[in-house]
Amino acid sequence: MKLEYQEITSLYERYGTMVLRRCRQLLREESLAEDAAQNVFVLFLRHRDRLTVEYPSSLLNRMATNHCLNLIRDARQENLAASAWVREVAQSQDPNPALEARSLLKKLFGGHEESTRTMAVLHLLDGMTLEEVANEVGMSVSGVRKRLRGLRQSLLEMEAK
Repeated sequence: MKLEYQEITSLYERYGTMVLRRCRQLLREESLAEDAAQNVFVLFLRHRDRLTVEYPSSLLNRMATNHCLNLIRDARQENLAASAWVREVAQSQDPNPALEARSLLKKLFGGHEESTRTMAVLHLLDGMTLEEVANEVGMSVSGVRKRLRGLRQSLLEMEAK
């Protein structure tokens, strides 16, 4: 379904705040979140011919999540500080519980596909059902369940060490 410019403007007015909130939640730095939210709509506009816009809020939420997770991953890969908390994790020697949690998450997600991280965020953080997550990532419910089970197993193994 090809959306016209006017329809995209309407989607921005209706869902822009939701997208910005999601970007803030993941990036934790206002200027990065604002840029990321704008980029989500630029990506939406650029790829509108290929997108299925049956549920725009779900699509935009997933796009915002993926875009922000990609920014975080790219910053880590390039050893750039994409946000204040990435700099803290990279430079801190303090036994700060929040930093330790981030380090633990980095270790936990390190051995899993990026899409598994997205599934975990959608299901565990955003509260989406397995069915909703499956629809968002284009997998079966059993596939999502298997990925999340593998993630839980990794956590149990980390706790046992």
